[in-house]
Amino acid sequence: MRAADPRQDAWARWGWIFGGIWLFFFLFPLVEIWTSDRTLVWQLVPTAVIVAFAAVYVATLRSTVSRVSDGRHRSAARRGLLGLGVLLVLALMLALMIGSNAMTALPFLVSMPVFFLPWRAVWTTSLGVLGVAVVGSTWAWGFWPSSMLWGISVLVLGISVLSRYLEEHQESAAETKGQLALTEERERVARDVHDVLGHSLTVVTIKAELAQRLVDVDPERAKQEMAQVQDLSRQALAEIRATVGGLRIARLADEVEAARVALTGAGIEGVLPPDVSTVDPRHRITVAWVLREAVTNVVRHSRAHTCVVELGESWLRVSDDGRGLGDGPEGNGVRGLRERVEQAGGSLSLGPSSEGGTVLEVKL
Repeated sequence: MRAADPRQDAWARWGWIFGGIWLFFFLFPLVEIWTSDRTLVWQLVPTAVIVAFAAVYVATLRSTVSRVSDGRHRSAARRGLLGLGVLLVLALMLALMIGSNAMTALPFLVSMPVFFLPWRAVWTTSLGVLGVAVVGSTWAWGFWPSSMLWGISVLVLGISVLSRYLEEHQESAAETKGQLALTEERERVARDVHDVLGHSLTVVTIKAELAQRLVDVDPERAKQEMAQVQDLSRQALAEIRATVGGLRIARLADEVEAARVALTGAGIEGVLPPDVSTVDPRHRITVAWVLREAVTNVVRHSRAHTCVVELGESWLRVSDDGRGLGDGPEGNGVRGLRERVEQAGGSLSLGPSSEGGTVLEVKL
């Protein structure tokens, strides 16, 4: 069972009621005791034993369920076995006083280990108690007086086992779901960081190389380029912080302008759409991320002279006249884009363009 704060875990607070509710079965021996013609003392003593049995049972359940829910399994097992030992003594005392009616205690003794012992120990303990009780009651009172309570004991044990199994299965499913969500979030952050850094560092590198070439020829222009490098570095740092914090949202209009700056800095003629309003607002974030990575790949790998970006209501096409795909494997950036697009319910294709370069198409 899972570790949780007992103050917040409903099972830790109220789970004992599930076991304690069956105590109404003791009404039958109590009625038998108080309708008999025995002395008052004889009636009071077994009644006190039954009350003690109920009190120890409820106290043990509350203590063990709380410890198990809090992750203290060994402590729960020690406390539970101690309580079970006391209950066995009280049940034996009751058997000496009221005979076969004392078998009412058997369902509680058999089901209690389910609440605090590991599964293997549950079967050993519960079935061991049941076996001893069946043999002992048959030897003491015969088959028929106790046989119905044997069946009830097996039924209560089965219900308890099923309840614990379903609870643990539900907790396991919730834990698996949480791990999957954590993995997906890590992949999202990694993908976003890759896209942000890949684009920003590519532009910074291009502008730094341009400034290096201009430093002797046109110092003023070189200073302007280095100032832009500084601004881009600050922007990239802010975007990384926002991405890690889950606040980064790509905006299509901004990405179109960033693509223009990146292509110009790389000496590539960019043919970009003047208006992004044609794109369905539901798809703009996904299209913006794809545009960013696609243009970064063009700048970094294509050696193109021209790059054309086209937008539609639910599609994007980025084509260039560069050196093409080659025989290399698909990179991390393209795989990340494909995952992002597929998560949005779309598809991504990458192939040769009519100009001999590469064309990337996304349909949403």
